[in-house]
Amino acid sequence: MRIIFHLDLDAFFVSVERILDPSLNGKPVIVGGDPHGRGVVAACSYEARSYGLHSAMPVRQAFKLCPGGIYLHGHYDEYVHFSHAVKNVLSSYAPVIEQASIDEFYMDFTGCSKIYGSMFSFASKLQQEIRQKLSLPCSIGIGSNKTVAKIGSDCMKPMGITYIVPGMEREFLSYMPIETIPGVGKVTLRELNNKGFFLIRDITKLSVGYWGTAYGKYGIALWHKANGEGTEYLTVGHEQKSISKETTFGSDVTSDQKIYEVLFELTGKVCQNLRDENYIASTISIKLRYSDFSTLTRSRTLKPTDDDKVIFENARDLLRKAHTRRVGVRLIGVGVSKFSSFYEQEVLFEDEEVRRKKLFRAIDILRKKYSYSIINFSKY
Repeated sequence: MRIIFHLDLDAFFVSVERILDPSLNGKPVIVGGDPHGRGVVAACSYEARSYGLHSAMPVRQAFKLCPGGIYLHGHYDEYVHFSHAVKNVLSSYAPVIEQASIDEFYMDFTGCSKIYGSMFSFASKLQQEIRQKLSLPCSIGIGSNKTVAKIGSDCMKPMGITYIVPGMEREFLSYMPIETIPGVGKVTLRELNNKGFFLIRDITKLSVGYWGTAYGKYGIALWHKANGEGTEYLTVGHEQKSISKETTFGSDVTSDQKIYEVLFELTGKVCQNLRDENYIASTISIKLRYSDFSTLTRSRTLKPTDDDKVIFENARDLLRKAHTRRVGVRLIGVGVSKFSSFYEQEVLFEDEEVRRKKLFRAIDILRKKYSYSIINFSKY
């Protein structure tokens, strides 16, 4: 029997913000930007959730429910830093780790009971170590597969541990609402509810054939999950497929100058992430959303690069050609993909490429130490 852990960092973004500013402890904190803007809630504290707030809620709606909350733009670089720190702790114990997101980790401890003893007690030790070393709360689910472990980690939040006894998976899930199953979205939930399916056990009462006929591969997978079945093996060595940044304007923008200023800043942040990962990219993409929510994407392939100037000029050209309507712009974004690694070789006489890399490395260090805007480049 497999032993799979799912570790979920509780209200991760908020927890990091509280480390940076302890005065936020015990207060309703919402990470998502300007409460009068058009963004969405990225994370909220449990104090804020008591007002009905949740992730992905429009931040304006959140403000109506919780006008006394503390609304923050967040510090993404710090979130990445703490996420790496958590993974370093886990790597000292887990033979196999799959990082599912910035705040979620699967670990395979199959065959490790002789080393760590009781898995429940070991999960508690792991939880306390992360709390003591990094001041981050987390919840852990332990199951025979990824699906059950993930559902388990959400059962006793915050700082909970749930162990699903092998063979009891179906019973464990039986009386939970259908939306507990990972992958069941609002549209599917509404359709299932309209057909009289509310609890997970309602799904298991019908055959897998019914679900396959009604919903195809998705229905078959749903039936297996409802019966406590899921993937038993972790996916490791996952390579990042793209890096992107986008922004939603507080009000619709018609000024090309404003659009290009924001595009320039987004491009710089994308390129900085590229260099942090030691990548160069050969495909550049832009995203443009008008005030009526119609959305365009365009891309271009060129010689692999991580140069701010090259990527910005190509992104700007793509945006200019895509922006043909006399309508306000609601959102723009830029991204890069099709990565390859950059290996800097020591040479006796520095060539232009090596000097350029050193220049950008110095710029990245200054931006991280002070702020992104500490160094800017020429006009757009």
